[in-house]
Amino acid sequence: DAAKRGYIAYTNCTSTLAEVVPFGGKSPTLGTNPHSWGFPTVEALGYPVVIDWATSTIAMGRVEQFKREGKELPPGCGVDAEGQPTTDPHKIKALLPFGAHKGYGLALLNELFGAAIGGSPPTLRGRAERAKAAGEKSTSAFFFQVIHPEAISGAAFSRGRSQAENIAAVLRDIFGHGNEDCMLPGTIEARAAERCDKAGGLLFSEAEIRGFAEVAEECGQDAPDWTPETFPVAE
Repeated sequence: DAAKRGYIAYTNCTSTLAEVVPFGGKSPTLGTNPHSWGFPTVEALGYPVVIDWATSTIAMGRVEQFKREGKELPPGCGVDAEGQPTTDPHKIKALLPFGAHKGYGLALLNELFGAAIGGSPPTLRGRAERAKAAGEKSTSAFFFQVIHPEAISGAAFSRGRSQAENIAAVLRDIFGHGNEDCMLPGTIEARAAERCDKAGGLLFSEAEIRGFAEVAEECGQDAPDWTPETFPVAE
């Protein structure tokens, strides 16, 4: 939302769950340590460029999605209980950092940066009871930053261009030179939001609808109509 209003926005956080194996290791000691960037490109693109991802190859929620849909994971996403690589979502016990040592370094950076600003990292991740007994912190720390570009820019751009015109020029260059089919971070999400707006509501897969019914049943709620056949199909 900040990016839509013309600001550059950034956030990251520490993790309380031990879900990610450090590069070269076998046991999870890091979290997914996500971070997000948002850039004000609405004037140039119609939507903000948003980078919002975990520093693991995939998020644990995506593993659950692959379970529901009965699909194998791409190679290099996670390891089993023995620390061995696997593509079976039912055997995944921990995730791997994206980009090997580079993703690991970024995860550690996010952990330390979020902790330094947000009030220390949890020292016993995924071990809430032990942390409580030891008097240790077991909650996440967050860092948020919002920058107003006009407040720190002298606006003395080449050829008298505005910042929005500079951004548009950069994007035109990215999509030139035979790169017309490339996408930007946020493109898929913007298209999905457009489809949802057109359909008049959120769109879910058949597997997700069945999953909602299962959760309702587990919670003791009656959801007899929660089947794919009872929902309208978007074009």
